[in-house]
Amino acid sequence: MPIMPLKFYDTYTRSLRVFEPLKPGEPVGLYTCGPTVYDYAHLGNLRTYIFDDLLRRVLEFNGYNVNHVMNITDVGHLVSDADTGEDKMEKGSKRTGKTAWHIAAEYTQAFQDDLGRLNILEPTRWCKATDHIPEQIETIRRIEANGYTYRTSDGIYFDTSKLSDYGYLARLDIEGLQAGARVDLGEKRNPTDFALWKFSPPDQKRQMEWDSPWGKGFPGWHIECSAMSAKYLGPYFDIHTGGEDHISVHHTNEIAQTQASDGTRLANYWLHGYFLQLDEAKMSKSAGGFVRVQTLLDKNIDPLVYRFFCLSAHYRSRLNFNWESIDGAATALNRLRHAAHEWGAPGQIDEGFLDRFVEQINDDLNMPRALAVMWDLVKSELPPATKKATLLQYDRVLGLGLAEWKPVEEVIPDDLMALAHQRQEARAAKRWADADALRQQVGELGYEIEDTAQGPRVRKRKVS
Repeated sequence: MPIMPLKFYDTYTRSLRVFEPLKPGEPVGLYTCGPTVYDYAHLGNLRTYIFDDLLRRVLEFNGYNVNHVMNITDVGHLVSDADTGEDKMEKGSKRTGKTAWHIAAEYTQAFQDDLGRLNILEPTRWCKATDHIPEQIETIRRIEANGYTYRTSDGIYFDTSKLSDYGYLARLDIEGLQAGARVDLGEKRNPTDFALWKFSPPDQKRQMEWDSPWGKGFPGWHIECSAMSAKYLGPYFDIHTGGEDHISVHHTNEIAQTQASDGTRLANYWLHGYFLQLDEAKMSKSAGGFVRVQTLLDKNIDPLVYRFFCLSAHYRSRLNFNWESIDGAATALNRLRHAAHEWGAPGQIDEGFLDRFVEQINDDLNMPRALAVMWDLVKSELPPATKKATLLQYDRVLGLGLAEWKPVEEVIPDDLMALAHQRQEARAAKRWADADALRQQVGELGYEIEDTAQGPRVRKRKVS
């Protein structure tokens, strides 16, 4: 297979860059910002993880081993990105009446179940924030030792004014933010400063709190990713991913922390997936657009239909969700599955069609164009065995499970099968009028007969 350059759009440089691993011959380091496990994931969240999965599959398709690390945020993510309000885990505990530890375990398992239903590969390593408190404390200590922190009555804060290029990832207008600040900063020195460690409120007992050099409390949201990614991938690794909403706050602050503690921008490439829209509004829990994988199952929709739907748009473009589009994706996926199944055993791969597919996936994961190549393959005059073998290569990236899929076997009543056999005998004897009458009789019972190379097949008649 000819080598096609693998290119990604890097948010940090705002450019399309050819991928070059930092350590050739070693696994590519990939860190994915995982969920805050205070509630179920909705389909908007999961679109980002489908993007992450496609990225990993494309890397592996290109021959790279991938060391994929994903965090589980089970503490420290406050309701407001401005370091105010309740911790989302504590809020979830109050909502459900369960302990914060219990809901963290419950929603972590629910998230992992959703990944399985969408055929998303599990990361090489899961890492929970609550399992890495010492690492987070040590990272804060290094930041403090390098002169980037200050103390307030409610925590230890990062002083963003100490970094001359703070906000570069998001191209933040720091002077404009300073001049236009309309919020009460409290004891914060700058609007963009953020908490590294929050002190437990003196008037309440938190379920999740730890001793630290600064007092009892819990880590800020951003510090966990800097600490855990550096532990498992090093302080400068290949690729960091997340949703577009992470650019201006969470990922900006991850970079700031790592610049202050280790002198790097944490990752060489920063990739971001864009939102799923629901009637042109962002799908989110707070906006009420809470459509889950379970919602699909309740409607008897295979979750892989949603995966296929997500392939129809580039990961850096907004995708509008509606049920008509999901119906269209279901029809298309069903057509693809049946075609692949009917092609039988795979044969030789068609290198030309494979090269065309690779050219698209290596061009910043251009899945819409890759799907166009796929449909060209389906409609081509190539032998079925060749189409099957080539499509299965595509599916290493698409992740639709085409090799394993089989049509649901319909149970046809014996009396209907008897009519089909009588019709076949009439056809063999060239009694065409009898054969037509028997076909009509089967049709009146709600079934139809399809003549195939393997003989007649009886199935329920499709309702248009």
